[in-house]
Amino acid sequence: MPKAPSTIAATPYESVIIIISLLGIIGFLILKYTLGLDHNIYTLSLSSQLTSAIAPVYQGHINYSTTIAQLPLLAVLLLGGLPLVYHLFIKLIQGDLGADFLAGIAIITSVVLNEYLAGSLVVLMLSGGAVLESYAVRKASSVLEALAKRMPSVAHRQSGDSLIDIDIQQVRIGDILLVLPHEICPVDGTVTAGNGTMDESYLTGEPYLMPKTTGSQVLSGAVNGNTALTIQADKLAIDSRYAKIMEVMHASEQHRPKLRRLGDQIGALYTPLTLIIAIIAWTSSGDVIRFLAVLVIATPCPLLIGIPITVIGSISLAAKREIIIKNPAILETIGQCRTAIFDKTGTLTYGRPSLTAIITKNYDEHELLQWVASLERYSKHPLSSAIITAAELTKLSLLPVTQMTESPGDGLQGNVDGKQLQVTSRKLFTAQYPDSSQVLPPVSNGLECIVLVDGRYAGTLKFRDAIRSDSSSFINHLRPNHALDRIMVVSGDKESEVRYLAEQVGIEHIYFSQSPEQKLALVREETIAAKTVYVGDGINDAPALTAATIGIAFGQNSDITGESADAVIMDSSLQKVDELFHIGVRMRKIALQSAIGGIVLSVVGMVAAALGYLTPVAGALVQEIIDMLAILNALRAAFPPKNLSDY
Repeated sequence: MPKAPSTIAATPYESVIIIISLLGIIGFLILKYTLGLDHNIYTLSLSSQLTSAIAPVYQGHINYSTTIAQLPLLAVLLLGGLPLVYHLFIKLIQGDLGADFLAGIAIITSVVLNEYLAGSLVVLMLSGGAVLESYAVRKASSVLEALAKRMPSVAHRQSGDSLIDIDIQQVRIGDILLVLPHEICPVDGTVTAGNGTMDESYLTGEPYLMPKTTGSQVLSGAVNGNTALTIQADKLAIDSRYAKIMEVMHASEQHRPKLRRLGDQIGALYTPLTLIIAIIAWTSSGDVIRFLAVLVIATPCPLLIGIPITVIGSISLAAKREIIIKNPAILETIGQCRTAIFDKTGTLTYGRPSLTAIITKNYDEHELLQWVASLERYSKHPLSSAIITAAELTKLSLLPVTQMTESPGDGLQGNVDGKQLQVTSRKLFTAQYPDSSQVLPPVSNGLECIVLVDGRYAGTLKFRDAIRSDSSSFINHLRPNHALDRIMVVSGDKESEVRYLAEQVGIEHIYFSQSPEQKLALVREETIAAKTVYVGDGINDAPALTAATIGIAFGQNSDITGESADAVIMDSSLQKVDELFHIGVRMRKIALQSAIGGIVLSVVGMVAAALGYLTPVAGALVQEIIDMLAILNALRAAFPPKNLSDY
């Protein structure tokens, strides 16, 4: 899950504190300057007299004096300042000495010195920064919850001639289950009846709809196609593939990388410097008010407010570019990543097959493609769309078809332009014509289908997962333009397909046939060596997305992947990934300008306060002017530059 912000974690109560602070300060100004109720001083006295053995330790009176005008400020410090100081104290115990620690000291010191207005202004600034930071974070919902939500809770078990809905945990090995069209397969199993397809791409990395017929293996979590399938359960729900991914996901959640925020890094230097200046001002002058004045003007609003506003502006800019930022901390870190890890299917490829070659025997390629495309338009086979698309690109007109049939034993058949066509697989062809296998071309990478015309071999159509047109230029610009030292492709697909992709786009480091567990282990190992950015789009990528320093998911095809990622690219495009890199680098530059520029001005103000030129209240007002300058600069992050991509 996204790391909590370094500033105080904002809760609904923080918003209430802002309202209390504003009302209290306005009330004070009205009572003092409009109604003049700051002259009469009221004293609260408490007397005690001890008669026990510890009487010598304490015996006397406590007197507390205030005016009516100060009562609203006291309410602000009690209702708003006390909870904020408590949270800061807890952070201090945990060893977190952030820049906002200065604000806590300023609140306490203002109460001790009766400088209630200065203290109330600090409460307002501190709570305002926490609310802005919380707004920037936009907490994502639980990944594990999304995984569990996607998994079906009910399975349809066949019992005789009836169908009974049972809880998925009640499924036993050997049970006969019915998977309805478009349902998610509940357990791993074997098809016993029916013919159709299943989308396993988010689980296995294979980019195609996989045909299923009697004897085919099915995986839990795969999405069924248009026809119902009867399966026999081979594993319990708890042992199925999807459940194993959930286990890996849970383990990766426990070890998610923690990003050190920009405010933490600057605050680690700023806080000690401020305390040194404040203590020197107090000791050298003997005036404790100067100590408070330094702390008030040092309240790190350029960090507490300037940086969150820069982040919010960058998140807004990204959203306009169809990039959803779920963990704002990545914007501060993405430019520091030195290793890029890519999934193959749907990331560097389009995740769908394309026709790459037509090998014919005694026929013209275009003529054979025209016949096959005319027949395939009536089929639901996973490769049909690739064949039809190829015909459209070649501007071939489709011909009438008669006597069309499609069965698992014979493939797709029909009469086209007076020719009897059959489109089948190599396996079915060699089984049907065992003496004709020598006429087929050698087995090669990718998928294929065999075409017969009038009962004779006519040609072979070959397919590959289509590589994105800009994959090569994108990959090759990462090293020189974004200082990435190591670029890898990690895929669940087979070796031949991964190697082919790597050669085409120029990736040296390749890992193939990787399970989610193997991807997770690999990403963890790489993340130990250097900050990593992982880009993927399948459920099998979810653990790796979580384990990487920064996880980027493509599209909304899987809510699991989206929840696991730190950023989601709505329009699946490598250019959007490049834009995210540039938005992050730009955000960090603007944030540093606002933070460091504001701190430099604050240091000048601290010196003035240390020399006695600024009172605590005047220091708070000067700090507000510095805040406005930092905020105005931070707002630039929301406006796009001329170019957000450089390849």
